[in-house]
Amino acid sequence: MSRLLARNGLDLEAREKCLVVCGAVGFEHAAELADAGSRWLARRQAGEVVSFDLRGVAGVSSAALTVLLEWARAARRAGLTLERVRLSAALLRLTDLAGLERLLPVESMRG
Repeated sequence: MSRLLARNGLDLEAREKCLVVCGAVGFEHAAELADAGSRWLARRQAGEVVSFDLRGVAGVSSAALTVLLEWARAARRAGLTLERVRLSAALLRLTDLAGLERLLPVESMRG
């Protein structure tokens, strides 16, 4: 485990080949969060398989979806395979509402 960012109850960690977010994701830290995750993704080897785990994100957050989409773009630019995106129930509902479930390999909290 490697902590990539810690801000006011918001944590980003890299666990093996997975970015894990816990806490409240607001727009005040979204750019920092996106940058920290994107830098980690850029250091992976092309062809690696990665995943994102946002099950620990508190509440519904369009900022978290913005970060998620930026990481998906960063993974694509780095030549990585995004295997799985795990979301909290609230984020899953927001993702469904926005029509993003077709763009990402999304799993529910139970997934």
